[in-house]
Amino acid sequence: MSAVEFSAATAANHAPLVQRVDGIFAAMGMITGGPGPDIVLADRTEPGRASVRLTRGPRPALRRAESGLELDYLDGSNETTLAALLAAATPAGLPIAADTESLTVLALAERLAASDIPVLINGPTGTGKEVLSRFIHARSPRRDGPFIAVNCAAMPEAMLEALLFGHQKGAFTGASQSSEGFFRAADGGTLLLDEIAEMPLTLQAKLLRALQEGEVVPIGATSPIKVDVRIIACANRDLPLEVQEGRFRADLFYRLNVFPLALLPLRERGEDIAPLAFALLLRHAAPGQPIPWLSESALALLKAHSWPGNVRELENVMRRALLLAGNADEIAPHHIHFDGIARLVEAGATAQPGAPAGGFGGLPGGGLPGGGLPTAVPGAGGKTLSNIVQMHEARAIMQALAECGGSRVAAARRLGISERTLRYRLASFREAGLEVAAAGGRS
Repeated sequence: MSAVEFSAATAANHAPLVQRVDGIFAAMGMITGGPGPDIVLADRTEPGRASVRLTRGPRPALRRAESGLELDYLDGSNETTLAALLAAATPAGLPIAADTESLTVLALAERLAASDIPVLINGPTGTGKEVLSRFIHARSPRRDGPFIAVNCAAMPEAMLEALLFGHQKGAFTGASQSSEGFFRAADGGTLLLDEIAEMPLTLQAKLLRALQEGEVVPIGATSPIKVDVRIIACANRDLPLEVQEGRFRADLFYRLNVFPLALLPLRERGEDIAPLAFALLLRHAAPGQPIPWLSESALALLKAHSWPGNVRELENVMRRALLLAGNADEIAPHHIHFDGIARLVEAGATAQPGAPAGGFGGLPGGGLPGGGLPTAVPGAGGKTLSNIVQMHEARAIMQALAECGGSRVAAARRLGISERTLRYRLASFREAGLEVAAAGGRS
């Protein structure tokens, strides 16, 4: 059974729109885990069933209904119409894609889900690695088990072992009670290790043993405990290079790299932008609030952007657009404002004393050439304390990297922080739209 169901009459009345959506789902290999279809495409609302009612009309519109969504459209061959229907017809929790490269990855992930081998997902920050991981878990025989996501970069390095493998009461100072750890919490399900390249080498050896033996030894314990966990690891750095330079264990890499998947940056899969944008509008439009249509000119702006922050940046842009559009029927180009940390850093280095701070939240230049947010938005005209702190932190880090020839080790030493903290800061800049790729060296 495919992820959408429709009658022959619906297919005939709404050709070629329905056939195009059905073809995309077929290319993804999306098979439902339940006894019936996830979404019904129909000419009328289906009571008691999740459905999308399709209507040809003079104006495109997307509305919430009691049992689903209603889509009015003018041209079934239009890309924006297809994107809106893809967003509306994709069941909650599943990835949304229209680009050929993305569809290929999802089809492979569907087949991979049926097995129990480790999965290694590579891709830049914000490209949807956790979404893909949840998709694999949801389509696997472990779907009824737990899904535990752990960000290795966000965990205190000294506590990571205890958090992963657990500890006994009194095993170390402050261990007032025992803890099972993430491995045992994920028993019978899936454990996602995000940003695994940030894991210390000493802990990598213990992780390798846990994968090989299927058991963990909590801190303070003397006997191993069996666990049944599928591992999905994600990395936003080049792991073969990390292995070559001695920062990641080769044996662990080969243990994880049984079937690697790679997610491209959003700028390299342009056909995904429109359906993702509509999906984000559906996600963030408040209950009772109208869902504005994405105009062709606004979509053209989105497709022309380079998206250094990938899908996370797109989510910021669409949430911003919803706020600015208010109760308008359509999102227009003047509602689109891109993240501006890059402009903040660049302008901060060249700004004249006393120059006014315009644009989004004090970011010079706003989101479009020559323009910031409308002055009606409270607080958009001046810098907040967080803006100032963020600006100076970004400028200091960029300057230290430049003076150290791009070496993160030397820059971290000069700034008085750990290299791990520096990497985390750089990743946060990338998520917010700051290009820092040239500062990726580690010599």
